[in-house]
Amino acid sequence: MPRRRRMTGPERREQLLDVGRSLFAERGYDGTSVEEVAARAEVSKPVVYEHFGGKEGLYAVVVDREVQRLLTSFTGALSADRPRELLEQATLALLTYVEDCSDGFRILVRESPPFQETELQDSAGGFGTIMSDVAVRVEHVLAATFLARGLTTTAAPLYSQALVGQVALVGQWWLDHRELSRDEVAAHLVNLAWNGLSRLETDPGLRR
Repeated sequence: MPRRRRMTGPERREQLLDVGRSLFAERGYDGTSVEEVAARAEVSKPVVYEHFGGKEGLYAVVVDREVQRLLTSFTGALSADRPRELLEQATLALLTYVEDCSDGFRILVRESPPFQETELQDSAGGFGTIMSDVAVRVEHVLAATFLARGLTTTAAPLYSQALVGQVALVGQWWLDHRELSRDEVAAHLVNLAWNGLSRLETDPGLRR
């Protein structure tokens, strides 16, 4: 029987991150232990400590990677010139992340543990903080719309937080209720955000 090739340091680190990501998504931070990470990765506990200093360090890196993945996909999706299309792109970007990175989204929507070290706490901010960062990137879309309609832009930050929060909460619900497709969910969210309850379209669709 051929001997299994020994992993390099970077390869082992990536393996532990993959294992940790799966366990944190499945059981949450409190429900995951270093022992479980080590057992699933088929290594000893000291190997986990060597790479991450413990469960807190592993969790912080996993969350930081998910934050960067979400923000990168979101930023890259915004390319349209018209406000409604930008709103559709922003909504689809968030829902696409939910669909393609379900484990990552489950980790982000859980409460972050009370880290003792400031740098870890900053790295693994709570879901509300992450969504607030995304909402800041939506402000310019709303501000442009407000200006075009002769309205003040003062409330743009409030509306952007509301819109992103709406998509994030629906995304959590959609994780376990997949009767509607991603595009259908996006169309209904944009319908509500763009038209309001008083002018909802009976059969909403995306314009992209």
